[in-house]
Amino acid sequence: MRLEGKTAIVIGAGQGPGTGMGNGRATVLRFAQEGARVMAVDRDLGSAQETASMVKMPGECFAFEADVTREATLAAAIAEAKKQWGRIDILHYNVGVSIAGGDASPTEITEEAFDRVTAINLRGAVMACKHVLPIMREQRSGCILMISSLAAVEKYPLVTYKATKAAMIAYTQQLAIQNAEFGVRANVILPGLMDTPMAVDTRARATGKSRAEIAAMRDAKVPLRHKMGTAWDVANAALFLASDEAGFITGVSLLVDGGGALNTG
Repeated sequence: MRLEGKTAIVIGAGQGPGTGMGNGRATVLRFAQEGARVMAVDRDLGSAQETASMVKMPGECFAFEADVTREATLAAAIAEAKKQWGRIDILHYNVGVSIAGGDASPTEITEEAFDRVTAINLRGAVMACKHVLPIMREQRSGCILMISSLAAVEKYPLVTYKATKAAMIAYTQQLAIQNAEFGVRANVILPGLMDTPMAVDTRARATGKSRAEIAAMRDAKVPLRHKMGTAWDVANAALFLASDEAGFITGVSLLVDGGGALNTG
């Protein structure tokens, strides 16, 4: 019950087609297992509702539809959470896209793809924080969690995903120092190679390879046991950073990567 009495908004709580579970859905379930009241936000309301239906006591959850590329829908989600609960303790931004958004190498990237990926990965996070910060400042407490990526610090072929995930780290540090006096913490998680529908199934569809082939190639790159992490690894990291156990931790970039960053030196 590490989140007993706390309220949390998880943006990106649904998931796309594929095998297994995504980071956002796992985080909703993990937060609820620890006693939180959770708003599961996604542009696909049906997927968010599916996530909410998986929540069992002691936590509780309801779904809300919002498109992170439209500030007004994010503002509406945060306003509804405040209306329902009277306070917001945790904002977790778990939305990101790369290949599915048309991301490409530095010599092949288009303006349209760059703008699309940036709007989803970075601008949405900025706009969500814009609307939750006044609430957290007023209540003199709060926790903001972002999902960056190992791609921010390692060799990575696609320009926009790397740029936005690196920017996410800098933005989180800015949030941390500018809001520390209000008791608001901000931290960022950097997942490495994870076995999720977005990471594996999307690549299988894009390359024409089987899911098993993609998974095997990714497993081989992971130093720790040569096995990708799962959504639960990310969810457990988020749980720790959202809990009072991390009450003196802010501005931190937490790698959840099975040692992958060590290969970069």
